[in-house]
Amino acid sequence: MLDLIILSLYFFICFLISIAIWRGPKDVDLHSSSTGGAEMEPDFLIFIGKEEDIKKSQRITAKVNGREIVVFYHEGKFHALDSRCYHEGGPLCRGEIEDIDGQACIVCPWHKFKIALETGEGLYEGINPLEPSPTPKWQSKGVKQRIHKVTIDNGNVYVSPPDLSVSFDSDYFADKYKNGGELAMGK
Repeated sequence: MLDLIILSLYFFICFLISIAIWRGPKDVDLHSSSTGGAEMEPDFLIFIGKEEDIKKSQRITAKVNGREIVVFYHEGKFHALDSRCYHEGGPLCRGEIEDIDGQACIVCPWHKFKIALETGEGLYEGINPLEPSPTPKWQSKGVKQRIHKVTIDNGNVYVSPPDLSVSFDSDYFADKYKNGGELAMGK
């Protein structure tokens, strides 16, 4: 009988260890061609990747303080913003960049919301019904998407950690998908 109890305890402990190993750490940054790992550098800048690599791929996702961001290289400039759309959390890393009224914008692949890369403003086309012949014009909804400051130094691309004392609509989805990132995209 004692042998059966010891054997049962042995299997129970092995079961607990296998669960702990299977669950493992959830916020591990893996280096690959599409997802960059973030490393803290002096001056609190976070290393995202090599400038030339990002120029070639045009975009890269990375974790910054557990938050998934996407860095775009478009028409000679780097832009970084939360990777989840402020509207319903669509994956901006999969969106297309369009020129809208002179501004480079990422178009969310889920619902076609347009976000200015430079400012994080949500844009929409609207009309003024009081005009004699109303014509649609691009207008701003205000800043909806958190953007991140990008710094280039010696061929390396860095971003500054977000200032969370100011909130943006995209913060909700950045927090919601914090541990899942690309793996929790769904839809």
